[in-house]
Amino acid sequence: MSYEVSIIIVSYNTKEMTIECIKSVIEQTRQVKYELIVFDNNSSDGSADAIISSFPDITVFKNKENYGFAQGNNIAIKEACGEYVLLLNPDTVVLNRAIDNLVLFSKENILSGIWGGRTLFADKSLNPSSCWNQMTAWSLFCRASGLAVIFPNNEFFNSEAIGGWQRDSVKEVDIVSGCFFLIKKSLWESLNGFDRRFFMYGEEADLCLRAKKLGVTPLVTDKAEIIHYGGASEKKRAGKLIKLLKAKVQLIRNHWKPGVKEFGVFLLMLWPYSRYIATKLIFFLNKTDSMEANYSVWEEVWANKSSWIKGYY
Repeated sequence: MSYEVSIIIVSYNTKEMTIECIKSVIEQTRQVKYELIVFDNNSSDGSADAIISSFPDITVFKNKENYGFAQGNNIAIKEACGEYVLLLNPDTVVLNRAIDNLVLFSKENILSGIWGGRTLFADKSLNPSSCWNQMTAWSLFCRASGLAVIFPNNEFFNSEAIGGWQRDSVKEVDIVSGCFFLIKKSLWESLNGFDRRFFMYGEEADLCLRAKKLGVTPLVTDKAEIIHYGGASEKKRAGKLIKLLKAKVQLIRNHWKPGVKEFGVFLLMLWPYSRYIATKLIFFLNKTDSMEANYSVWEEVWANKSSWIKGYY
């Protein structure tokens, strides 16, 4: 059977959220013909069985090991029959026919090849992480020096996050977040999907940057909105930061020119180091529980530098 879009949800210990997500897909997707594929990464909370019981008509991969986000999508999409593939995080809720609107937007802007929408937090305030621009030496300096934090709404100082843009218009971007990521299946296949080395974080950035080399420019619309809670499967902040840094190092090694790769890694390294020093000083001056918790996170990240500084090599 053929479908317009194959919706892929990779889940890991997010049973209640995944069920809520699937319900929102079914309730809000009325125009496009779709299939829904859930790839469960060996959850210990009974996710796979609960999803099978609640939604017997959808395809569920019940795995005996955790393949991670990148490889989970790669495996699931091999079974997909849609002309388009939509990656949708399990910790999301589809609003106002967002999938219908995103697919329609893609057909109206068919040359883009990759499309994204607008994400909101649970309170319906803007969650700006739906899209990004790629890392540059300047953006890494601004992050390490704190300029991106001091001027979060200034695109010059906070260029990766496209600071100041409320995601309230159509815009070309470098990277669309994997939480709500629409791509032509033919383009996905020509790129050989995600680089499986990216276990979690960075895989969509790598794919978008590889697509850009083929002339593809991702496009974001404000007419397709979802709630994205964020971080549901990663509870420990230090662990998340370590995985994020590892992915960022790999992105530099994959996509920066040979002569500046090591300089880029050095600039990236200054971010956790500067936070470690700053939080240590602040905790010394203000010994509160919250300051200690913040310092402990960056202390752990910096102490584990050897686990992320080389990326995935």
